[in-house]
Amino acid sequence: MGIHYDYKSTRGAKAMEKQAKREKKLAEKRAKKQAKAGFVKNKNEDKTIPLDQVITLDHLTNPDKK
Repeated sequence: MGIHYDYKSTRGAKAMEKQAKREKKLAEKRAKKQAKAGFVKNKNEDKTIPLDQVITLDHLTNPDKK
C-alpha cells in the first residue's frame, strides 16, 4: 500500500538526484579528459631543443639523449 502513495511524492526528488549524479559523472569525465590532454601536451614540450642551441647530427641520431 505504502509504495503506491510514496512513488508520486518522491518522484521529483529521485529525478533531481539522478540528474545531479549524471552531471557529476560528466564533470568528472571532462576533468579527466582535460587532465589527460594537458599531460600529453607537457610530454611533447620536454623533447624540444631550446632555440639558442644549434641542432647537430648528435641531437638527431643519438637515441640515448633525451
